[in-house]
Amino acid sequence: MRCIIFIRVANFWRKALICDDKLTCDNTPVKNKNLSCRNGEATKKLIAIFKLSAYHNSEKASAYSITMHELRLFHTTHITNPITAKISHIQRLISHKDISDNALKVLYRLNKSGYESYLVGGSVRDLLLGKKPKDFDITTNATPEQIRNLFRNCRLVGRRFRLAHIMFGPEIIEVATFRGHHEQNSQSDKNSSLLAQNGMLLRDNIFGSIEEDAQRRDFTINSLYYNVADFRLRDYVDGLRDLQQGVIRLIGNPETRYREDPVRMLRAVRFAANLNMQISDETAEPIPQLASLLYEIPPARLFDESIKLLLTGYGYPAYLKLCKYQLFQLLFPIIARYCTPDNTTLLEATLVQTLKNIDHHLQNSIKVTPAFLFASLLWRPLLKYAQELALKNSLSYYEAFTIAINDVLDEQCCVLAIPKRITTLIRDIWQLQLRLTRRKNKNVYKLMEHPQFSAAYDLLTIRAKVESNQETLHLAKWWGEFQLRAPMLQKEMVNNLNAKLTLQRIYTRNRLPNKKGL
Repeated sequence: MRCIIFIRVANFWRKALICDDKLTCDNTPVKNKNLSCRNGEATKKLIAIFKLSAYHNSEKASAYSITMHELRLFHTTHITNPITAKISHIQRLISHKDISDNALKVLYRLNKSGYESYLVGGSVRDLLLGKKPKDFDITTNATPEQIRNLFRNCRLVGRRFRLAHIMFGPEIIEVATFRGHHEQNSQSDKNSSLLAQNGMLLRDNIFGSIEEDAQRRDFTINSLYYNVADFRLRDYVDGLRDLQQGVIRLIGNPETRYREDPVRMLRAVRFAANLNMQISDETAEPIPQLASLLYEIPPARLFDESIKLLLTGYGYPAYLKLCKYQLFQLLFPIIARYCTPDNTTLLEATLVQTLKNIDHHLQNSIKVTPAFLFASLLWRPLLKYAQELALKNSLSYYEAFTIAINDVLDEQCCVLAIPKRITTLIRDIWQLQLRLTRRKNKNVYKLMEHPQFSAAYDLLTIRAKVESNQETLHLAKWWGEFQLRAPMLQKEMVNNLNAKLTLQRIYTRNRLPNKKGL
């Protein structure tokens, strides 16, 4: 009964406020300036009513929260910029249905406890672009210790800047305290900032206000704050303008910000590729000169960034931008060693075909593993290095191939810390390239049962497209048809192949010598 009463009250207020909203949204000037104020006060009162009802009836709390989300239909969303004192309307409303329920729980609990809390970063950006956010980050004026006291499922992480991870099963909501402007203090104070001699920010546990936090973020499009309590979007750095114009712009002095965290150069490329945007001139200009700063980043972090760059469905555009700003050779030095200025070798062709195939698979919701990505990218350097070893040390091709696998992976792991579980799979995919040529009776079915057979076959098809070798084309076609045939037809294909190979061996053995006696 209580639920019906509150729904009727909500419908009454909705109709009344929609009528008022039509007056305020008209192109003619609004004579009564207090009208919008009354709308805001009425909205707050109605929200308070629903919150109070949720406290009294916990079983119906979810129903009330959904009804509160419907308030956005008549509560016009604004963008508040305290720095420029400018308020403007946005065209697209952020729907709470698109926000994770767990993120809403965190926001509501922080608000209920008297703290400010905002949805911030890539989630707000993606919601405004109509995309589905991958994760939801929250910022608040509560300290990490205060956040941990509010949530039992919270753990504090990070040394450079303390973060709170609130865990809801597989989903993790990251909550950060407002950051302030860092100042160089004593190294013994763990709650201060610390800069290295090259300008890299080693520690940044300085808390501040939301205005300072906006200035401390990296890009303008990631510095948008959405408040679920009043349905307002706060923009302190003209991030919405850059989002509408499709521009990636760094906040502050680009050279200083890159020195603080060189990974921002890779993030700029990633956002430009994934969002189909352009990097502003002042943001892009220092990148080639400061690219060498990436050597000072831990290889494990560079591995994570390389996965985000090349394994999100926009790997090929990211590769072009990495080459443009001279970043690719720092991430993959062994590939850059065999590249040519005109990009006409089989290595570049294999690399491009690999990235295009991976993008096509991911955009069609087909899973691609990091092992396949690295196995395909490093395949051509592996072959070239194996050939060099065989000629230099008079080794058989198989011995040189085995040694080259270890050397190539070791060199690449010095830059990108590829985990051992992935390098093991890469070795399997490479070894299968040799085994796929041996199509005997039982061997064929054993290869089909191998866990990495699918990845190895995909690499074989890429090789067939790039190399234009008749033997490789025939091999890829045979394995493709074999997978689609019924068991009886598969056996027939194997028998026909064995008979053909037997005839070839007999012909070779009985071949008459030519006139030269060879």
